[in-house]
Amino acid sequence: MKKISSLLVILSCLFVAATFFVPLWYINLEAPQYPGGLQMYIWLSQITGTDEFTLQNVNILNHYVGMAPIHQDSFVELQIMPYVVMVLIALGIAVAIIRNRKLLAGWVGLLIVSGTVGLIDFYRWQQAFGNNLDPNAPIKIEGMTYSPPFIGVKTLLNITATSFPHLGGVAFGLALLAAIAATYLAFKKTNQNPAALPTNKLITHVL
Repeated sequence: MKKISSLLVILSCLFVAATFFVPLWYINLEAPQYPGGLQMYIWLSQITGTDEFTLQNVNILNHYVGMAPIHQDSFVELQIMPYVVMVLIALGIAVAIIRNRKLLAGWVGLLIVSGTVGLIDFYRWQQAFGNNLDPNAPIKIEGMTYSPPFIGVKTLLNITATSFPHLGGVAFGLALLAAIAATYLAFKKTNQNPAALPTNKLITHVL
């Protein structure tokens, strides 16, 4: 495994570590009663808003359309993800030190699987909250669901929902790119120049 691959693995670990300090995802809800919007930020271990009343106001909107209230204690993922990320960082550092190509490939596979599982779980969370509605909700519209978009903008009644990766999500994407580049360089075959080979190896190379 080449030195450049080890450096890229360390860079990838730094990007992964950044997810502890910035949100992974951003959801904004704009409604007539909240012209400035309600911004929610999904972190590795918590869900926050622009102020201490954001989640309360979101839950008021949820109540009217029959969605369950959002409480971060309800999400076991928020308790698990920090440990998953710490393990990924520790394994990445070990790979950079040991410099074994097979270990590198295995670690990159873990990164890809972890990111994919995280995205699938987030999508399932959105669908569960937006589709499992209380039949006794104050506002009931036949066939209407309220799942925000996975990525993009969506109109839900008089609410405009926006959902995009935040800095943490971007950092994890960059970590994947750096890790994949490290793997490519580690397994890439270099063409040797016969003129630069020692005489005995040059003969073998020609034969």
